[in-house]
Amino acid sequence: MVPLRRLLLATLATLVLAAPAFADNIPEGRRIGLKGYDPVSYFEDGKPMLGSREHWYGFDDVIYTFRSANHRTKFVANPERYAPQFAAYCAGGISKGYKVEPDPEAWLIANGKLFVFQYKDRVPMFRETIGEVETKARENWPKLRSN
Repeated sequence: MVPLRRLLLATLATLVLAAPAFADNIPEGRRIGLKGYDPVSYFEDGKPMLGSREHWYGFDDVIYTFRSANHRTKFVANPERYAPQFAAYCAGGISKGYKVEPDPEAWLIANGKLFVFQYKDRVPMFRETIGEVETKARENWPKLRSN
């Protein structure tokens, strides 16, 4: 029993010592999605809120920042639920065949998925046509993903 306890303590110590490595240590040259807004906040807070470089996570070739360790933990446990569609590029642009960075405050949640857009004033139109936009974007995404 004592060796197991030592192993558990050593593992815990390793995790505690490694945790600060995430703090503000975002890899150079990586794209920060949503211009630093916390993707979990759209779902949990009902609005976009800025994340902190202290809490980040890389998913789908994108770095996301979170306003709290709790939000980061939720994202890590289920990134497909919280990550914006199309690696946080404008869904409207993807549906038309090109990538463009969105305005993180131009967004909607449809069918449990987060979609972001380039322009806030177009969100009502996208809300009406999200099924068509999503279908076209999903068709275009495989060829745009790696560009």
